[in-house]
Amino acid sequence: MAPQHKFMVFTDFDGTITLKDSNDYLTDNYGYGYARRRELNIEILEERWSFRDAFADMLKSVTTPFDECIKILVENIKLDPGFKDFYEWATANDIPVIVLSSGMEPIIRALLTHLVGPTADQIKIVANQAKINADGTWEIEFHDDSHFGHDKSLALKPWNQLPADQRPTLFYCGDGVSDLSAARETDLLFAKIGHDLITYCQREKVPFKVFSDFKDIHRDVQAVVEGKTTPQKIAEEGAKEAAEQNLADPSKK
Repeated sequence: MAPQHKFMVFTDFDGTITLKDSNDYLTDNYGYGYARRRELNIEILEERWSFRDAFADMLKSVTTPFDECIKILVENIKLDPGFKDFYEWATANDIPVIVLSSGMEPIIRALLTHLVGPTADQIKIVANQAKINADGTWEIEFHDDSHFGHDKSLALKPWNQLPADQRPTLFYCGDGVSDLSAARETDLLFAKIGHDLITYCQREKVPFKVFSDFKDIHRDVQAVVEGKTTPQKIAEEGAKEAAEQNLADPSKK
């Protein structure tokens, strides 16, 4: 039996589809600030804090009303320069693009609609939610009970476990600690240069290909789709590149 889709792209949202992480932006500018956020990011990477607890702590420091947060983010968050062209190409080639995010779905939907346009309504989003309390305060409502809050690997595993003749080729694009659970579940992992996901992949020996923006991802995915190369070959090239360069610099995150 032929697969429903021959190729599928799963992608993180914040800092991957966008140039800045919307949750980081809120924490840095309307919460307790950059220094404390980075401390917790390192604690997550070193496995001293769970992502779930640290992320909830960061967002708890933001007291701005939720609707105002969305307005602020729409005004300040920019799209990766290559994403719109990549999404249009993928759609034209029957390649689903699915957002797996540890952010909150209402924010992601608002930003996608603003940045990409009405066609973004077709993008499936699997993410956390926001709980608005009676007194107007808000808090994150996590997708599942995992220590990630949203275990992104759960969305990839059903496809990964299909028989070989039904299984699509899976791509994943990410940048940070919330992508750790999905890193091992994909045929080709794209990790953003200068960010924490590379640190994890190098430490755990998880194959990856570095990217600067979605133009890089577009090039490599299209090459695989057109049969010019394979995910394995691209990952091997990525390993050589990573060995030659210092690609991870958490201070940039």
